[in-house]
Amino acid sequence: MSERRCQVGIVGSGPAGLLLGHLLHQAGIHAVLIERQTRVRVEERIRAGVLERTTTDLLDRLDVAARKDAEGIPHNGFALTDGERLIRIDIAGLTGQHVTVYGQTEVTRDLIDAADVRGLEIIWEAREVMPADVESDRPTIHWTDDRGAHRLDCDFVVGCDGFHGPSRGVIPAALRTGYETAYPFGWLGILADVPPCDHELIYANHDRGFALASMRSPTRSRYYIQVPLDEKIEDWPDARLWDELAIRLGSEAGSRIVRGPALEKSIAPLRSFVSEPMRHGRLFLAGDSAHIVPPTGAKGLNLAASDVSYLSDALIRFYKDGQSDGIESYSDKALARVWKSERFSWYLTKLMHRFPSDGPFERKMQLAELDYVAQSKAMQTAIAENYVGLPL
Repeated sequence: MSERRCQVGIVGSGPAGLLLGHLLHQAGIHAVLIERQTRVRVEERIRAGVLERTTTDLLDRLDVAARKDAEGIPHNGFALTDGERLIRIDIAGLTGQHVTVYGQTEVTRDLIDAADVRGLEIIWEAREVMPADVESDRPTIHWTDDRGAHRLDCDFVVGCDGFHGPSRGVIPAALRTGYETAYPFGWLGILADVPPCDHELIYANHDRGFALASMRSPTRSRYYIQVPLDEKIEDWPDARLWDELAIRLGSEAGSRIVRGPALEKSIAPLRSFVSEPMRHGRLFLAGDSAHIVPPTGAKGLNLAASDVSYLSDALIRFYKDGQSDGIESYSDKALARVWKSERFSWYLTKLMHRFPSDGPFERKMQLAELDYVAQSKAMQTAIAENYVGLPL
């Protein structure tokens, strides 16, 4: 078995792991990332692309924002629709801030490219990855590859390995509490090289179900519709999906849809999930390993970035000043923001989707809520504050 040492071992090279690795590397802290997938697989994963100020600030701080600044699209608002009218939420006017549309795929590529240039080590295609000894002062990460078995000795281990990764399971079940709700529908998404139907995102609540008009660039669009969990992609040829989008988005936005062949189609289930605590001994969890949000509120990547902001500050303070207060408070501080983001994502999901168990009363409640949002600046402000991202 080969044996190595670093200060912080990071399991996973998605955005959470990459951002943390870069922040520690920038501070002169030796971090190593261990990833089970190939580099190509990680760089090609299709994910969301609405960035809060928290996330863009981290990219700016790391000086990996050149492509984001050149290709990202600042958005000053978004719209909710009940199929008849567009209710614009003026996030810039209400909060003085904006979000940036720039794909998570592109963020990941930028961070990986920068790792090559700056010497941040990423170990790809690691099999049977497992953190161990996290209750000791010398935790370890074990894995295998074609050359045999390996062990990395660390001061701290951070699990950035997603919902299905091994890190969360290292915390004893008796000390870990999971909170979860699975939604009774999924999102059928289509990615196409066509201009978007609107310059801002549109979230639609229609009698037939939810729809979302989004984008990746001025020439590449991303659309979604709500479908039952047992739906099959082969039941949705491109023409049927475009027709359904035109109906659900309403006559104004639907008439502006430009159709084209799908570059990618997929169906994703939705869930809300939080695991507490986010620290056990010298193991920390960040990003999807600790929490999942439905994509309705555009919080997944941004929550990972806020976790990393808290954790990197705590670890840098520990190594630079010998102070452990940030480490001790990390889980509580991160979870306070997590639960607020979970609440907002749950709220928008309940407001904009048709639930199979809902009847006429629940439908009237949704429409009344949307009508209230349309008429209340206070309600629009609350939505804008949450959408643009609550303060750290």
